[in-house]
Amino acid sequence: MKVLETERLQLRWLTTDDALFIIGLLNDPSFLRFIGDKGVRTLEDARRFIVDGPMKSYQTNRFGLNLVELKPDRTPIGICGLVMRDTLPEPDIGFAFLPAYWNRGYACEAVQAVMDHARHGLGMDRVLAITTPDNHASAKLLGKIGFHFERMLKLTQDAPEVKLFCASLREV
Repeated sequence: MKVLETERLQLRWLTTDDALFIIGLLNDPSFLRFIGDKGVRTLEDARRFIVDGPMKSYQTNRFGLNLVELKPDRTPIGICGLVMRDTLPEPDIGFAFLPAYWNRGYACEAVQAVMDHARHGLGMDRVLAITTPDNHASAKLLGKIGFHFERMLKLTQDAPEVKLFCASLREV
């Protein structure tokens, strides 16, 4: 299901047909470094990740991580969407792109589209974001979109600290 469209991108719900792309993205060294190892190594692992994560979230929350594709040829380049974590009070925006598509404005375009949808389509007042302390590129992108650094926190007691960012979506 197509969720959002921008000038250059289409964002749609992930399906199990996207499993091969998910294996590549989730095992990219940058994903492992900045987001973490999700243990997705096989097509079956990737299908389970999609079903138990994004697809479950679509049903429960009406939102989740979306596949980001280039419009002209539907080449998958990343994921971007909202995630509802048990350990955070509001949804947070998540995004990851293959390195071949970095520094072209695609992440900014996708994140802005998701934020607009959160505000106008889902009626949200606030969205959070988290990054590892050394993920300066993501922090810079979040600042460009209107997020501000709020504090350091641990998502679980034994987890490393992450940076928490916040963006208000209320009309001023």
